[in-house]
Amino acid sequence: MKLAIAQLNCVLGDLAGNAQQILGYADQAKAAGAELLLTPELSLCGYPPDDLLLRDGFCAAVAEKLHELASKVHGITVLVGHPELRGEALYNAASVLQDGRIVQTYLKHELPNYAVFDEKRYFSHGISPCVFELGGVVFGVNICADIWEANAARMARDAGAQVLLVLNASPFATGKQSSRYRVAKDRVAETGMPLIYANMVGGQDELVFDGGSFALDGAGRLTMQAAHFEAGLVCVELDSALRPMGEQVAEKSLEATIYEALCLGVRDYVGKNRFPGILLGLSGGIDSALTLAIAHDALGADKVHAVMMPSPYTAQISLDDSREMIRRLGVKYDEYQIDSIFQNYLGLLAPAFSQRVPDTTEENLQARIRGALLMALSNKFGSIVLTTGNKSEMAVGYATLYGDMAGGFAVLKDVSKTMVYRLSRYRNTLSEVIPERIITRPPSAELRADQTDQDSLPPYDILDAIMAQYVEQNQSIDAIIAQGFDERDVRRVVHLIRISEYKRRQSAVGIRITERSYGKDWRYPITVKYQDSY
Repeated sequence: MKLAIAQLNCVLGDLAGNAQQILGYADQAKAAGAELLLTPELSLCGYPPDDLLLRDGFCAAVAEKLHELASKVHGITVLVGHPELRGEALYNAASVLQDGRIVQTYLKHELPNYAVFDEKRYFSHGISPCVFELGGVVFGVNICADIWEANAARMARDAGAQVLLVLNASPFATGKQSSRYRVAKDRVAETGMPLIYANMVGGQDELVFDGGSFALDGAGRLTMQAAHFEAGLVCVELDSALRPMGEQVAEKSLEATIYEALCLGVRDYVGKNRFPGILLGLSGGIDSALTLAIAHDALGADKVHAVMMPSPYTAQISLDDSREMIRRLGVKYDEYQIDSIFQNYLGLLAPAFSQRVPDTTEENLQARIRGALLMALSNKFGSIVLTTGNKSEMAVGYATLYGDMAGGFAVLKDVSKTMVYRLSRYRNTLSEVIPERIITRPPSAELRADQTDQDSLPPYDILDAIMAQYVEQNQSIDAIIAQGFDERDVRRVVHLIRISEYKRRQSAVGIRITERSYGKDWRYPITVKYQDSY
């Protein structure tokens, strides 16, 4: 028997468009000889629908579209994900569509309520298994988090299932695929059932879904591995021993995987929100250079507009390197000298500042002038401004509110500075678009003479290691110090993280690539007294 998986790139709330995609893949699957098409979790409406689920009109519209979709399914069985309202209870569901009708519906058992997941806010727990027979094989159905616990898969097996089908909307994070393999193999080991795992593709706000659908045989061996970050149809052959066999794509490096995730996140955020293109401020530094490369690769040169805004402290090499990168990429480029605007600000504020020495106030004025110019261009032409700050800077507040933080989408929001360097070098292995000097020179905000980031911060390799332990691993100050880090560095970094929460809360939405990003994953209070070694 041949089965097919649709790695769908859904548009949240586009019920007609998503249904049309499903029908299109069903036709492709039939043409390929498949008897069953498996789609991702909540494929009909998109994931995560969040508080759209609290609106009765939305759930009613999904139900209507589901029945319309079912009426058009003939000659193939389609398993489609959708919300299901039953009385006062709402469920995360999957329905089996055959011969123009809905023949069975499964209600998800396990509802994740951690990290970016809030399913207990919306859904009730299902309690029953769902199995169906096709071509002499009995299939069981699970949805995503169900396989992260043992019960739902066991119930499917005890109800007679021979092969387990799993619908997923599992967002990308570094190391996530290994975790998926681990839990899937655990379920196979416990039940003896082969497992077919279908995952969504695409960007949705800060989340990126990476696809990477796969299959395991009854011994837990990987027998099919689909591509990551690519929508499309994947076929699986069930042989006489019920082994799900298919093609296996090669594993990519960590840098390649993250880079593809960032490109997909930008492409879908811009495209699905119908922005005509992007704007970004180019500085001659590595963060804006990497952001420019990602924007170019995601959208094409014709949709990218880079703007350089030199101040009195901008080095000539920053201008030279930025111009060279523009030449290599061929994107639209403008330069606006901000010295006269800066001097006007200083003159206007001189009476108020006369008794005070220059400090970060004057530095931040330059960043805010740049932010205002970028937002003016955005308002006039409709393009969205990409901010260029990275996770390391955001963590410790090394960014200017209403300045370099001004914008609509933060590409590097969850990317540490050390990873920025790794990604830049990786990008240059594809074609050398980032001038080498941008990568090798010491990083600087260039807001005062002879400034470098390390004037204000610990070296980034130390800062990033401490940040990873504190933010991403939830380690205490004492535990981090015990790992050999200098106590002064640890306390300094944690203090900066703590006092920067008010600023970080106002940052643009950005792409999540770790299990603890500065989005839904991070929910710390701004006003808090507790300061122990937490």
